[in-house]
Amino acid sequence: MIRFYNSLTRKKEPFRSRKKGQVTMYNCGPTVYDRVHIGNLRSFVLADLLRRFLESRKYEVMQVMNITDVGHMLADEDEGEDKMEVAARKQGRTPEEIAAFYSEAFFNDIDRLDFRRAWKYPKATDHIEEMVALIGRLIEKGCAYKVGGNVYFDVSSSSDYGKLSGNVIEDLEPGARVEVREEKKHPADFALWIENPRHLMQWEAPWGRGYPGWHIECSAMAMKYLGDTIDIHTGGEDNKFPHHESEIAQSECATRKPFSKYWLHVGYLLVDGEKMSKSKGNFYTLDDLIGKGYEPREVRYLLLTTHYRQALNFTERGLAGARSSLARLDTFADTVGRYKPQQKGGRSVLAKTALEAFGEALDDDLNVSEALAALFDYVREVNERIGDRTLTGREKDDTKKLLATAGKVLGFTFGRAEEEFEIPDSVRELIGRREEARKERRFSEADRLRDQVQERGFLIEDTPEGPKITKAR
Repeated sequence: MIRFYNSLTRKKEPFRSRKKGQVTMYNCGPTVYDRVHIGNLRSFVLADLLRRFLESRKYEVMQVMNITDVGHMLADEDEGEDKMEVAARKQGRTPEEIAAFYSEAFFNDIDRLDFRRAWKYPKATDHIEEMVALIGRLIEKGCAYKVGGNVYFDVSSSSDYGKLSGNVIEDLEPGARVEVREEKKHPADFALWIENPRHLMQWEAPWGRGYPGWHIECSAMAMKYLGDTIDIHTGGEDNKFPHHESEIAQSECATRKPFSKYWLHVGYLLVDGEKMSKSKGNFYTLDDLIGKGYEPREVRYLLLTTHYRQALNFTERGLAGARSSLARLDTFADTVGRYKPQQKGGRSVLAKTALEAFGEALDDDLNVSEALAALFDYVREVNERIGDRTLTGREKDDTKKLLATAGKVLGFTFGRAEEEFEIPDSVRELIGRREEARKERRFSEADRLRDQVQERGFLIEDTPEGPKITKAR
């Protein structure tokens, strides 16, 4: 049974989609004023893992991830400068040019991380008509009010405002999270439409020329493509309040229906134990990490291995561990591929058990670390069977299928493509010295020499036929 921790109810719940065999899922996507950083990518990796996992369970997943290209403020949704406009001014471009450039950079990043593309990537600026219509509905229902050219959502019209974040209206301190504006009925009321003649991006609306607030964008786009009620909504922990809380309030006031059955939130990401910040020099994009010599698959692996609800401390040591783990799985896949069975036999009970354990771990709120533990236990046992030449042909086939299944869910292809390459004489010398150390059972020395070989860009795989050398990926 699939169980997810639902942020709305604060407990694990059995997952049941509204329509048999189909899941509707909305993921908060990037604000395209800059390159996405690894904190953003962690949230997006969860969305991709969730999509892959549900598809492995035979669901058709209708996945929508928005592109925010207007109306996302530096301070809050009512005050401050639009991030798009700040970037446009600094770079001497129009907001539209900024959005196009960083949208392309976003798609390049997720392609390198081997994401499955979502069904829809709606842009906020392409859905102004839907936002205006939704705001009109809220005004008609008495959930929103006009002040000049501004439109605000009346939080008092939502009887259970705060049910997601726990931020009850009565406990919200004026000025703590939102700017106190005299024209609002309550300090927590948030902007649905903003009048600002200085803003570069403007649209016509019945209440005046302006642009949408941040929160209304997601509700309008989610409802257009997925209906009034969706199955799953995901995003970062920092989106709970005010963004997701506001989405719920305005959507449910408009439709009188639940907005999303399940809410999954990704924990915060730290870098070397500190909050990520450009001023601290610990702010990383995917390109930054590739420039340091890491591969996108290693970044993906590290972002996956800490449970999505826990805080992740992102370190280069962790990336080195991800590289080592992937190298082990690649080597195992290659070893299995080259292995020539000497015995016949039936299906592998071991593979069946391992695959069940892998799946059960993911069924339990996407517990990737437990799923990988089951996979590595299997690797160890099969390596022993290969070493004593007792792995059968059917078991080899089952092992290859297991690796393909696990890789498909997690987003990896295990194994290295065979390629021609030249091994420098200095590396050959180290390999020879390592073989001598192994024969003399000086294993610590052999391990040290193996590490030196790896530092030079090559990997050693010990096989019954002797050492096999491959290039590090």
